[in-house]
Amino acid sequence: MKKNICPLHFTMNIIGNKWKPLILFHLLNGPLRSGHLQKTVPSISNKMFTQTVRELERDHLLSRRIYPTVPPKVEYELTELGKSLKSILIDMDQWGKYAMSYL
Repeated sequence: MKKNICPLHFTMNIIGNKWKPLILFHLLNGPLRSGHLQKTVPSISNKMFTQTVRELERDHLLSRRIYPTVPPKVEYELTELGKSLKSILIDMDQWGKYAMSYL
């Protein structure tokens, strides 16, 4: 990482879109098959799901395992770097519950 980049800006560039925190959050309890993971994120399109998991894989936050079966079985799992976001994701979930009580 370059020294002149703000760490928060760096973090937001990696996980700061609509879908990434949701996908990461749902993987906190362990690996999920592709179809099941996609169903945990309401209203995400196939294209956006594929793009998002590819970006998370590129950034070393999740790994993808393909099983040689017919049809192919694909499973996603958090990497060690992805697991390091656990407290942040849980805090975001808790804050959301708190903030919703004001609406």
